[in-house]
Amino acid sequence: MAADPSTESVTASARPSAASVDAGTSVIGSAASPSALLALDLGTTTGWALRVGGGAVMSGSISFRGSRFDGGGMRFLRFRGWLNRLHGDTGGISAIYFEEVRRHLGTDAAHLYGGFLATLTAWCEERRIAYEGVPVGSIKRHVTGKGNADKALVIEAVRARGFDPEDDNEADALAILLWAVETRGGVS
Repeated sequence: MAADPSTESVTASARPSAASVDAGTSVIGSAASPSALLALDLGTTTGWALRVGGGAVMSGSISFRGSRFDGGGMRFLRFRGWLNRLHGDTGGISAIYFEEVRRHLGTDAAHLYGGFLATLTAWCEERRIAYEGVPVGSIKRHVTGKGNADKALVIEAVRARGFDPEDDNEADALAILLWAVETRGGVS
């Protein structure tokens, strides 16, 4: 019998950041609607950054790695459960931005990304939450000035903005959040 994904623990790292992301006005939402923005670097270890009303930012990374006894869909059920908890804990998420990957180094990585993407987009559609994929080059160009920046340069650029990511997944999520807020979701 498969384990209940709603009661399973996942490995997560989260800390409030000393930095805040502020573009003067909120990107999406109003006082009458949810105002939390979520940025995701999808993968078995998913980087995430959350901007709540007022501009406070929390970020971290969470592992959805399965055990050898899990069925193939358990990581996606855990991901959906995590999204549900985050949505409830924040009082609602108004928009989700994620890294849109067009090329993967291997077949397994492509399959896993596709599973996380399908789970995320279906979850957003069910709740009528806006979502947008952001091309990798656009994110890197925005935060570093180079569309082909390596992981170390992205981490360095995010740290220069006052954040302290523990890994490249968290740094990517923070870079996506910076892009979303500072470009107003790509509008400006």
